[in-house]
Amino acid sequence: MVCMNFEEEYARRDLDLEEALRLLDYTAYFDIRQIPQPFDACSIAGHLLKDEILRRQGNGLYAITRPGAILLAKRLTDFPQLSRKALRIAQYRGNDRLHMLRDWTGKKGYAAGFEECMMYISALLPAEQVIEGAMRIQRTAYPEQAVRELIVNALIHQDFSITGTGPVVEIFEGRVEISNLGTLLVDKSRIVDSKPCYRNAGTASLMRSLGLCGQSGTGWAETVTACEADHIPAPKIALYEKHTRVTLYQRIPFGSMTQDEKLRSCYLHACIRQIRGEQLTNASLRARFGLKDTASGSISRLIRDAVQKNYIRPFDADTACRYRKYIPFGA
Repeated sequence: MVCMNFEEEYARRDLDLEEALRLLDYTAYFDIRQIPQPFDACSIAGHLLKDEILRRQGNGLYAITRPGAILLAKRLTDFPQLSRKALRIAQYRGNDRLHMLRDWTGKKGYAAGFEECMMYISALLPAEQVIEGAMRIQRTAYPEQAVRELIVNALIHQDFSITGTGPVVEIFEGRVEISNLGTLLVDKSRIVDSKPCYRNAGTASLMRSLGLCGQSGTGWAETVTACEADHIPAPKIALYEKHTRVTLYQRIPFGSMTQDEKLRSCYLHACIRQIRGEQLTNASLRARFGLKDTASGSISRLIRDAVQKNYIRPFDADTACRYRKYIPFGA
């Protein structure tokens, strides 16, 4: 069910200016926007009014919009309609939910508390020390860009009309699951190249202006690209009656991936190449999985399987198989 009224209603209303500002983390607003914070309340309010975080009512008092509250609340508990929409982070021992290690819920609005949440998540993700050239660096098991983009997507695209819970990040031994209420508004097979469609366009616009997300519609492309750069399986989207779950997997050897993981990665690689005006080839798919030239035969078999199962199709069917290029099946 699409929530049509979330952004049209106020989170709090009939507030004097002092009380309205007390409820918002306006310092975070100016820090994120990288502009000097004014000294007087009226000038602060001027910026918040311009971004429709605040609105002036006909009676001279102020209202806090729902997008303003969900992004910049100092404490989400001050907004009863939104308090259950806080981002929750859970960590488990092993790969099931039988043994919970940590359960933490953010207190601030999404923009005001985003970096704190990301730091908390990063501290829970496994990492290793690796040598690159003359430098010793720490590399996490999951690309930071992919984790960040998937969490932002969950925040933006959730269905606020479904009450009771909010977005959840669950960290297991070998995967991270990111869930939000609401189903996809686009075909999941076209998630990379579909035109963006928002339930909460005003919230998304405000998140972009605050730098939490980039150019409209590029989040999934950036996520898949980050996974390819780290040679990890492509994320998996699971759709349920009232919610969506995206799973991000750790780096595993090509030979240990399931056929489903290989085919999904192959298909999304073709999608990424397509939006760049390029096509999938044996060489590009080897590079995507971090394989050497000697793996050409294994990749050829994967390509044949992907063609037979309608994930991809030849771009130039008359070309010899050795030089053939491929595009997504529905392209």
